[in-house]
Amino acid sequence: MKLFNYFFVLTLFVAFASCATTAKFPVSSVVPAAEITAKKKTDDNKNNTLEITARNLASPDRLVPAGTNYSIWVVSKGQGTKNVGQLLVTNGDKASFKTTTAFDFDEVFITVENQSDLSYPTGVEISRTKF
Repeated sequence: MKLFNYFFVLTLFVAFASCATTAKFPVSSVVPAAEITAKKKTDDNKNNTLEITARNLASPDRLVPAGTNYSIWVVSKGQGTKNVGQLLVTNGDKASFKTTTAFDFDEVFITVENQSDLSYPTGVEISRTKF
């Protein structure tokens, strides 16, 4: 019975782990203390949920050059680069972002910007990762 329970739990773990892809952003030369991870998950309707968590991320107004926000961009397959929102830093310890989009993407990057409603990135790129 113990063996059955072990395999059952292992099967559940593998099933849930395979539902989402996690990527770690490389160390940024702009904000080297930041530890940023992204998680991508596709739902039954083929929509993609992107969840980003950042620790030790400095406020964008403390950078050189300074900005007012961190913008999140995805490089979609066939649709180009899309602005999907802002990563809000409420304190230096942790910031998080979550959105759902119909775009299928395999790359995500973060820039520091002075506007939040941009169609294309104009600011300094903080970091980039691929799934």
